Amino acid sequence: MADSAVGPFLQGTTGRNTRGLLRLVILCTIAAAAVASRLFSVIRFESIIHEFDPWFNFRATKYLVQHGFYSFWDWFDDRTWHPLGRVTGGTLYPGLMVTSGVIYKVLRLLSMPVDIRNICVLLAPAFSGLTALATYLLTSELSPSPSAGLLAAAFMGITPGYISRSVAGSYDNEAIAIFLLVFTFYLWIKALKLGSAFWGALTALFYFYMVSAWGGYVFITNLIPLHAFVLIAMGRYSPRLYVSYTTWYALGTLASMQIPFVGFLPISTSEHMSPLGVFGLLQIVAFVEFIRQQVPSKQFQTLLQSLIVAIFLASVGILILLTVAGVIAPWSGRFYSLWDTGYAKIHIPIIASVSEHQPTAWPAFFFDLNFLIWLFPAGVYLCFRTLKDEHVFVVIYSILASYFAGVMVRLMLTLTPVVCVAAALALSHILDTYLLIDSPSAEAYLNDGTRADSASSSTVSAPQKKPSSSAASDSLRSTRDPLVGIYSSMSKLSIAGAISTYLLLFVLHCTWVTSNAYSSPSVVLASRLPDGSQHIIDDYREAYQWLRQNTPNDAKIMSWWDYGYQIGGMADRATLVDNNTWNNTHIATVGKAMSSREEVSYPILRQHDVDYVLVVFGGVLGYSGDDINKFLWMVRIAEGVWPDEVKERDFFTARGEYRVDDEATPTMRNSLMYKMSYYNYNSLFPPGQARDRVRNSKLPAEGPRLNTLEEAFTSENWIIRIYKVKDLDNVGRDHASAMSFEKGSKKKESTSKRRAAKALRVE
Repeated sequence: MADSAVGPFLQGTTGRNTRGLLRLVILCTIAAAAVASRLFSVIRFESIIHEFDPWFNFRATKYLVQHGFYSFWDWFDDRTWHPLGRVTGGTLYPGLMVTSGVIYKVLRLLSMPVDIRNICVLLAPAFSGLTALATYLLTSELSPSPSAGLLAAAFMGITPGYISRSVAGSYDNEAIAIFLLVFTFYLWIKALKLGSAFWGALTALFYFYMVSAWGGYVFITNLIPLHAFVLIAMGRYSPRLYVSYTTWYALGTLASMQIPFVGFLPISTSEHMSPLGVFGLLQIVAFVEFIRQQVPSKQFQTLLQSLIVAIFLASVGILILLTVAGVIAPWSGRFYSLWDTGYAKIHIPIIASVSEHQPTAWPAFFFDLNFLIWLFPAGVYLCFRTLKDEHVFVVIYSILASYFAGVMVRLMLTLTPVVCVAAALALSHILDTYLLIDSPSAEAYLNDGTRADSASSSTVSAPQKKPSSSAASDSLRSTRDPLVGIYSSMSKLSIAGAISTYLLLFVLHCTWVTSNAYSSPSVVLASRLPDGSQHIIDDYREAYQWLRQNTPNDAKIMSWWDYGYQIGGMADRATLVDNNTWNNTHIATVGKAMSSREEVSYPILRQHDVDYVLVVFGGVLGYSGDDINKFLWMVRIAEGVWPDEVKERDFFTARGEYRVDDEATPTMRNSLMYKMSYYNYNSLFPPGQARDRVRNSKLPAEGPRLNTLEEAFTSENWIIRIYKVKDLDNVGRDHASAMSFEKGSKKKESTSKRRAAKALRVE
C-alpha cells in the first residue's frame, strides 16, 4: 500500500521538476536570442558607441570610473555650454553610469580586466535578456498557462519596438530602464495580490532604481496611482491594496528624492500630484471602512456623502492655492505636448525639432510590432473577460501606452512591453484551446444526446443507464451538442501550422529590421558602390579626430546642439551647446549666428570665444540628415528669442517654398549656414552644373564667399565641414586680398576636388 501511494507522488514530482527544468532552459535560450539579435552592429562594424546621447553617457561613465563616485557627484563640466558650464552631477540620472561602474569594479575584483567601453557597448544587450525574464514573470502573474509567459518573453526578446533602443552600442538610459519598468510592474502586481509590505518595499526599491536611470519614471509614478484609483472606483478596495500602495508610495517617494536631479519634484510638481492624491484618498477610504463598522448604515451614507464633498472641495482649493502661490509647479511643456501635439511646435520648438518627439506614423506600429499589433486587442479583450485586479492594470496600461505611442514616436518603447504581454495572452489562449482539448469519447454521452457531466449535475438522484454503442453513435450526431469543431486532428494541425508560419515570419521580420534599420551606428555610415560592395563612410570620426589632433586643447567649437555630445566625447573639445538642451536662449544664440549675415554672426562668435564652426552637409552624397534640412528649426528657435531680428518667413520664397537654388531668398543665401555649406562646392562640378543631391536642386553658378571664416577641414565625402574663425586683423581685408587668398589656396582646393570626385562615385 505504501509503495502504491509513494509511486504516483514521485512520478508527479519528477514530472514537475522536468517541466521546471525545461522552462528554465527555454528562458535561457530566449535570453541568449535576445542578446544575440542585438549584436549585428558589433559584427558588421565594430564595438562602438552609437547615436548622440550615448556619447555623453560614455564620457560620464569614464569620469566616474577614473575619479570615483563622490567626484562624479560633484562634477562641474567646464567643457560644455561655454562659457556657462554644467553642474553635471546634479543635472543627470546617474543610474546608467553607476550600473556600468559597478559591473566594471566587480569584474576587476574577479580579475577580469574588461575595458569600460566594451561594458558600455554590451550593457543594453545584457539587460535585454533580463527584460525577457521580467516579462515572463509579469505575464505568469496574469495567466495560469505557462505558455503565455514563455511567449511573452520570446516576443519581448526580439520585438523591434524594444530592440530599437537596446542594440549593442546604444548606451542610453533606456538600456536598463525598460527592464526596470517591466520588473517594477511585476513587483507591483505581486504586492497587490499578496497585500505584502515586503513586496511593496521591493517595488519601491526598483522604482528608486528606475528614477535614478530614466526620466520616464513619471510613467510609473502616474500609472500605479491610476490603477489604485480605478480599483477604488470599481468598489475593489481591500487591505491588500492599502498595504501595497502606501508602502510603495512612502518608501518610493522618499528614495526618489535622494537623486539630486529629482530632489523635491515629487512633492512640488503637477506631474507628481496624482500619487499623492491617491495616497490621501486611500487614507480616507480606509477611515471610512473603519467608520462603516461603527455607525449604522443610514447615518453612514449621510456622513459619507458629506465627507466626500468636503474633502474634494478642500483638496481642489488647496491645490489651486499652492499652484497660484508657486509652491506646486504647473505641467511642463513636454507633458503639454503629449496632450496637444501642436503645442511644442508653437511654444517650444526645440522639443518639436527632435525627430523622436514627432507623432507616430501608422506604418511604424507594424514595422516595430509586426503581427503582435493585431493580437494585442485580443489579449486586452481576454483581460476584460477575467478582469481581476491585475487584469485591470493591463487594460489601463494598454489604453495609456497606446495613446502616448500615437502622439510621440519615442514612446513606442513604453507600449512594446504591454503589447508583448497581451499578444502572448491571446496566442497562448488560442494554442491551449486548439491543441490541448481532447476529443470527447462516446461514453461521455447519454442515449438522449446530452453530455454526461451536464446530466449528472442536473439530476443527481436519477438512475443512470450505461449507454449502448448504438445510442452513443446516435448521440454523436445529436443536434443538441454535436461533436464538431476543434476536436479533429485536421483542425489542430491547421491552427498549429498557421501559428507556426506567423511566428516564423515574425522572427524573419524582426531579424531583418534589427540588422538593417536599427544596427547602423550614426557615426559610421554604410553605402553601396555600383558593383554592390559595401563602402564605409567614416566622415564623422575623421572630422572629430582632426579636431582632437589639430586644434588647441582649449579650442571652442560651435555647432548645432545635435553634435555637442559627440564632439565632447570623441574630439574632447569644449562646445557651446549640446544635447542636454537645458538653456534655450544659448541654443537660440547659436541658431541666430547660423541664420544671420556674417556681419551679425561674427560678433556673436567673437563674444563667445568660438575658434571653429562645424556644419554637416550632405549635398555630395545625398545624406539627408544634414544641417540644411535642420536649418528651419534653428531659425524657429532663434525667432522665439529674437522675433524682430530673425524671421522664418524670410527664408521662404513668395510661393512659400524653401529653396537653395537660384530662387532662394536673399536672406537664405546670405546666411552663415548657407555660405558654410556651399562654400567652394561649385569647384566640384563643371561650370554652371553644381547640384545638391539631397534637395535635388541646381545651385547658382556663382558660389558664396566667406570673409569672417576660412575653411580648415572638409572630410573625405564632404559630410563634415569645419571653419576657423578669423582674427580681427584679418577680417577687414578688401576684396583683392580675399581673391589672392583664394588663389593661394588652389592646392588645397585641388586636393578637395580629388577627394570629392571619389565621393561622387559612391552610391
